Amino acid sequence: MVLSCLSFVSLYGSFLRRSLAASGLSSQSIDVDADTTIHFWGPNPSLSSTQRKSPLVLLHGFGPHGVWQWRQQVSFLAPHFDLYVPDLVFFGESTSKSSERSEIFQAKAIGNLMEKVGVSKYSVVGTSYGGFVAYRIAEMWPERVDKVVIASSGVNMKPKDNGELLKRAKVEKIEELLLPETAAQLRTLMRLAASNRIYVPDFFLNDFIDKLYCENRKEKMELLKGLALGKHDPPNISPLPQNAGEECIIRSDEEGIACTSA
Repeated sequence: MVLSCLSFVSLYGSFLRRSLAASGLSSQSIDVDADTTIHFWGPNPSLSSTQRKSPLVLLHGFGPHGVWQWRQQVSFLAPHFDLYVPDLVFFGESTSKSSERSEIFQAKAIGNLMEKVGVSKYSVVGTSYGGFVAYRIAEMWPERVDKVVIASSGVNMKPKDNGELLKRAKVEKIEELLLPETAAQLRTLMRLAASNRIYVPDFFLNDFIDKLYCENRKEKMELLKGLALGKHDPPNISPLPQNAGEECIIRSDEEGIACTSA
């Protein structure tokens, strides 16, 4: 009876939000155009210019939204950067009445967000689906984007790559893998996405699906079908220009991620 009433996912979500707040970020929402509202965690708007640091945007993948994917990195990067952790459209609390569904649409929303908060130049990190969006932002606005990190993202994938992934997952449709409806489907996604194998009981996985995968499911399926990248062979992408000047090395160690000047 206790398990049926208690949501461990909701409890952990509260812990994640407190962690971001403890790192100096605040929950905010902005209408970036007439149709779209972006929710994000970012620096307190009342900070003076002398308190500002280099802006860094963290873009989550196709799954749990930014709070879930970036909590550990936020704690290590917050002393060095002004962090912006948005929910991409149809994830978390970000919404839109637009019928657009491509990663270009997502990039425009994030670009408009940074304009609205008064940040003219920034660096961007994107993982998985967020890497697609990060690539498009840097492609469309090279004068705004300083440095780009794209991690675990198939921006150069070919049409056949999805087929190979489906074979490995032993499913017929990509949404069965990326938008799991059952504990078994979520286990398959976890097996392919993570190297550490730990047993998670079904009730926790079902709670995870209910809280983080069911909302805006129709729109998320449309996002998968609306991807512009990955539809050409060879891939229709161009190298991004590299900026010269001072660089920041993001290093990984046993405790997480830290940043030191090059």
